[in-house]
Amino acid sequence: MDFTKKTTILFSPDLYQRLARLAAQRGVSLGHLVREACVRQYGLVASEDRVAAVRGLADLELPVASPEKMKRESVPEADNLLP
Repeated sequence: MDFTKKTTILFSPDLYQRLARLAAQRGVSLGHLVREACVRQYGLVASEDRVAAVRGLADLELPVASPEKMKRESVPEADNLLP
């Protein structure tokens, strides 16, 4: 990835130490840690990554019952609680 834009972020000493420690534990730079957090928090994901994620979900073969059956299985007397 080509990084061409720069910003300055001020952290409290405590937060900086915690982030630096976490980055070191993960074996990445503090900048990488912050960029990764921004992508996760704000959903800045490339469209091809989103399409790949949707395809991955579509390929899962999960046993899913009808909504009525799932309500009965998950909540006793679900019909009395949910419309």
